[in-house]
Parts: sequence; structure tokens; C-alpha cells
Amino acid sequence: MKELQRDLGLPSVLAISIGAMIGSGIFILPALALEIAGPAVVLAYLVAGLLVIPAALSKSELATAMPEAGGTYIYIERGMGPLLGTVAGVGTWFSLSFKGALALVGGVPYLLLLFDLPLKPVALTLAAVLVLVNLVGAKQTGRLQLAIVVVMLLALGWFAAGSAPQVQSGNYAGFFDAGIGGLLAATGLVFVSYAGVTKVASVAEEIENPGRNIPLGILGSLAFTTVLYVAVVAVLVGITEPGSVAGSLTPVAVAAETTVGRVGVIVVILAAILALVSTANAGILSSSRYPFAMSRDRLVPPSLSAISNRFGTPTTAITLTGAVLLALIAFVPILDIAKLASAFQIMVFVLINVALVAFRQGDTDYDPAFTAPLYPWVQAFGVVSGLVLLFQMGPVALGGAVAITAGSVVWYFLYVRPRVRRSGVATEAIRRQVGRNALTDVESAAADDTHAVLVALTKAVGPERERSLVSLAADLVRPDDGRVIVTRFEEIPDQAPLTERATVQSAADRSFESRMATLAAAVDVPIEADEVVSHDTKHAIVNVAADRGVDAIVAEHEPLRLRSRLLGDPVDWVVRHAPCDVLLVDNVGYDRPTTVALAGDGRPYPSRAVTLAETIAAANDGTLSLRSPDDAAADYRAELSAMLAVPARVASVRTDGGRPPTPDVLVRPGDDHRLRAPLVDRRPVVPSPGCTTVTVYPAVARRPSLARRLLERLVF
Repeated sequence: MKELQRDLGLPSVLAISIGAMIGSGIFILPALALEIAGPAVVLAYLVAGLLVIPAALSKSELATAMPEAGGTYIYIERGMGPLLGTVAGVGTWFSLSFKGALALVGGVPYLLLLFDLPLKPVALTLAAVLVLVNLVGAKQTGRLQLAIVVVMLLALGWFAAGSAPQVQSGNYAGFFDAGIGGLLAATGLVFVSYAGVTKVASVAEEIENPGRNIPLGILGSLAFTTVLYVAVVAVLVGITEPGSVAGSLTPVAVAAETTVGRVGVIVVILAAILALVSTANAGILSSSRYPFAMSRDRLVPPSLSAISNRFGTPTTAITLTGAVLLALIAFVPILDIAKLASAFQIMVFVLINVALVAFRQGDTDYDPAFTAPLYPWVQAFGVVSGLVLLFQMGPVALGGAVAITAGSVVWYFLYVRPRVRRSGVATEAIRRQVGRNALTDVESAAADDTHAVLVALTKAVGPERERSLVSLAADLVRPDDGRVIVTRFEEIPDQAPLTERATVQSAADRSFESRMATLAAAVDVPIEADEVVSHDTKHAIVNVAADRGVDAIVAEHEPLRLRSRLLGDPVDWVVRHAPCDVLLVDNVGYDRPTTVALAGDGRPYPSRAVTLAETIAAANDGTLSLRSPDDAAADYRAELSAMLAVPARVASVRTDGGRPPTPDVLVRPGDDHRLRAPLVDRRPVVPSPGCTTVTVYPAVARRPSLARRLLERLVF
């Protein structure tokens, strides 16, 4: 694969970053922010610059560790996985394109102060020229950017220096009249002014000596631009009457007219046009690298990673970005969309800080040339402050950010997921921690004793199936010298009195007690036989379990009927209310099982399911097979097999229709009713296993929290 040339030095890096910031942030947004915060807009620019520091530090470190084209996308994709990488890549690509289009449309009103020209045609022409410049190559782009920024800064400096002596302190009266709410709202609005500070990271693959030039470029441009913003806005507020520039499309030109005359206005107009053109130029340069980098990772079609033999630039990605830019200028109300994109930019800055934590905590090969200071407090501050600002932007901006995110997620599931199977550093780190917690739970569960098991017979099952259930229960209590309580439950109509049935012992009852006495001698475990008559079997089972202090209930599993699906499954009620574990058995026989399989869905096995499977295998001198449909938890299962007291092996269940060997007993975790669809009766992971299947529902007190179950589903 062809590589991009490293021909951008520190001056070009600074020019790209400064040029990406000094545009709409100084020539358009002050007028809008003045309407919100009044004179405190000066402080809003300072606060916004300070709040960008965490993301700037995090991105500087990440960029020196991974100096590749793509910037934000690369870091989030590697740190958080392909899903969030797709969201960040697509969203940032669009947001930069939106900001570039806004810069061009925002620059034309300044031009209209000098010439009578149509707005959109001029903006479209400028966009087309900049796309062609970017197609020629990064070096030419950097040189153009450097020239634009130098001229623009000289003009702004001349305006500020010439206007400063005429600043009137009275114009700052009522500085905090808008309150903290107005200050934060204005800070959220002008935050986008600093979005370009980290754009240089997206062209990191083309920067000379990235370990030095990237952090210097990012942090140096942020410091310089913050000072410049505060100085210029302070002068702008100080030289104009309160409210005179609020809402103006050309606020800096209006301010210049009061202090430096016609010549000054012309200079400011030229500076504004240059600044906004440079913002658009930097936007095209950096945003086009996002589809380029995503294509190399197969998140978008491969044609977007093609590099021109002649110019050494990703021509397809640049062309696509240019087409989007032109379409936005021609057809979309760009100011509203740019505000929406700004909200997403804040979200991306939050993810950048989280991604840095993921890399620091992960086991991946991570060796940055620059390390962010005050870790992790700076990153935590960046996350919290970013979320606060995000919610200051209002429901429309939040809704737009959600829409962009949703579209990216849809693209991921339709295009990316069938082609890409990898995890981010954060996912791997969380997966390892969840696996370690699950192993700890298994160790704790293994130390619990099983002194009593209730075998609940809710219908006539025949002597053989009766024997199977009792033999299973006996294997569970034998290691702890426990007992088995076998109870026949009979349900009678509500109108029938219980006393008549409860006081008369039938021949069937006497035969049942005789069978249990014989079975007790065969399994070498004490068995207590009993009969219970009630109006509601499910309540009776739970009450008997509580009264007798049992550790588990063993009962046959019955498939859900339509009435149970619609009106509620009695088994679900027992599972939710039983004071102990519930073991539901698909009973096809239990005769000294020597091969036991533990089925899973890719997540860690519940500790009670593990201990049950291990106990059955140990009681019958058998072996245990740990089954899973994929290898996401391979390390966890390998560690689990090593800590078990019985011979165990790891086995992956094929998903192409192949059947694994049929065990004597299959143990599987029960569905979490909090996560299960109410009309779905999920069967074992291995369909129709042809053996006795035991479904394990741990007692309520032993079940992991809903948050943990959701986390397991997310990372495994």
C-alpha cells in the first residue's frame, strides 16, 4: 500500500491549526454570542479555550503514538472499537465539511461590503478552487495555508492595535447581567471556534517529526488563538455601543468602521475573507483524510483509500468531501447545520479523552512520544465539562447530534459489521476485567454449601423421570452431607376446600413415599417425601422452599403455552420470587452422566451454572466441556478450565450447522427476565441436544446487576 509523504513542517502545522480556528469564531460568532451573554462574551471565549485543553492534550499524546492519517477516527476506533470509530469518523467528517461550508458562506457577506455579487455562486466557486488546491498535494496546501494565516494575522493585529486606544470602559457595564447561564450558553456557542485546534492530527501521517511538531502545533496554536480571540473580542466590545453589533453578519467590519475608518474596514474585510477561506481550506484538507483512513480499515468502500500516482493525495476522498461541501453550500441552511455539527464535535472531544484512558489502561502496544500531564484528572475534567457544554446547546443541536450518530450506527451494522471483526482497546480492557470478576464469582460460589434441595413434582412424571430428578438433586447435596426434599404438589380449584384433600392420604401418596424410601438407599442420601395441596402451585413451591430452608429447587421445565406467554409464565414467577436457586430440567434421563457440557452465549458463565456443572461432573467422575459460539471470551474460558476441580476443555460451538458431540447432561444459564423478550421462550444454545438439559436460575440475591448483564452483552 502506498504511503503519504511527510512534508509538513511546524510552520505549516501551526498554520493549518490556527487557520482552522480563526474564521467564523472571530468574524461571525461574536455577534451571536453578544446577544446571549452581553460583554461577558469576552470571558466566554477564554472559558471555551480552557475547556479545550483536555482534548488538546489527549489528542497530542494520541497523535504522537499513532501518527496516521485520520486523527480522531483512528484514536477512537483503536481505543473504543469499530462502532464508535465509525460514529466518530463519519460524524467528524461531516462536521468539518459543515464548518468549511459555513466559513465560505460566512465570508461572502464581508465580500459583499465591497462588491455587489451573488452569495452562493461566489461561495461555490471558492469551494471548487480549494478542492482543486487540495488535490494537488499537502505541501502546496500547507504553503497556501501559511501565506493566508500570515496575512490574516497581520490584518487582525493592525485592527486590534489601532482600535485599542479607543476602548470605552463603559461598554463593559453590566458584564455579568446574563448570569452564569448566559455565560455557559455563550461558551457552548463559541466552543466551535476552537474545534480546529486538533485538525492537524488528521494529517499526522504527513507531518515531519510528529513527536515534536504535533504537540507543539496543537498546544501552541491553542494558546495563541485563545489570546487572540480574547483580545480581539475585548476590543470589539469596548469600541462599540452596547448592542450595536449584536446579530450583525459582519461584526468586525462594523466595529472597524468606528475606529480605523474606510481603509481599516477594507483591511478587516480582506482579513475576514482570508480567514474564512483558510478555515474552509483546512477543513477540506483534514476532513478528506477521515474517509481515507476509514477506508483503509474497511469501514467504508476501498476506493476512498486510493492515492494519486501523480500528486500523492487521496483524490477520491478529497473529491467526495468537495462534493459534499458544494452540496451543502448550494442546498442546505448551513448555519443551523454547523451548529448541529458543533454539538457532535463536543461529543467527539469527550470520546477523545475517554480513548486516551482506554489506551493508558489497556495492554496494547502504546508508546507515545508526548504524554499528557495530570492524567487522569485532566481527562475526567474534559469529559464532564464537554457534557455540560453539550447540554447547553439546546434540544435542536442535541437532536441533530443524535441523528448523525444514529445514521453512523446504521451504516456500521449494514456495511461495517459483516466485514470487520475486531475490538477496541477499551473493550478488551473491560472484557478482561469482567472476566476476572466472573472468575472471582465462581470461586465464591464454589465455597457455598448445598445442604438441602427441593425436588418439586407438579405433575405425574413416572418413576424413571422421578428417579432422574432425585438422582440429580442427590449429586448436588452429597458433597456437603445434605438432604433431598421431594414434594408432590397438587393444585385444586379455588372453590374446593383444602382440608378434605390434605387430611386424606391416597394410595398414590403411599406408593410415592415407598418409592422415595427405596431411592434414598440407592442414592445414599437422606430423602424426605411430602405432599402439598394448594390453590396455587407456584406460591406453594416458593413457600415450601422458604419454610424448609432449601438451597435449590429442582423441577421439570415445561415449554410456554400461548396463555402463559400472554398472561405471564408461572415459572418466571417462581424464578423471581424463590429464596434460592431454581434448576429447570428438560428430563430425558439421568444415569451417572460422565460427559457434562456447559453452554454459553459468548459471555462469562454465571457462577451457579459453573458450580452445578462441576458438581455433576465430579459426582460421576466425568469431564466438563465449556462451550461457546465464538472466541470473544476465549481467555476467560481458558482460565476457568484451569481452576476447575474436574477435567475440563474449551470447545467452540460451530455456527455453520455442525453439531458438537452430544453430552450426557447439558447445563445452561437461564435467561435474565430483565433482558428477555416476553414472547420468546429461548431454548439451549445447542439446539435439540438430545440429552437432559438443566437450566440454572440463580437466587435473586446472587444474580449480577442489570448494569453488569448489559455490560457483558456489550463487550462479549
